[in-house]
Amino acid sequence: MQGPGDRERGTPEGKGLSNLGEAYRKASPYIAASTSLAAAVGVFTGLGVWLDRKWDTTPWLTLAGLVVGMTGGFIGFFRTVLGKR
Repeated sequence: MQGPGDRERGTPEGKGLSNLGEAYRKASPYIAASTSLAAAVGVFTGLGVWLDRKWDTTPWLTLAGLVVGMTGGFIGFFRTVLGKR
């Protein structure tokens, strides 16, 4: 059973998007900001773990990578969420 497509269903203010599509469009900056926060923390922590294993400095470089990743990630996150970009 086939229903109307997104382009046939919409009203002029919806511009052809379904309610779910419109919600994703509005939420996309926040989804991207949270993804970049998680990526920054993960990448810098992983780099710290790798350097700790290489130079046998456990846990100091892991903690430093975690702090750098959290700081940079939160700065980018709040710039995006608060609209200061």
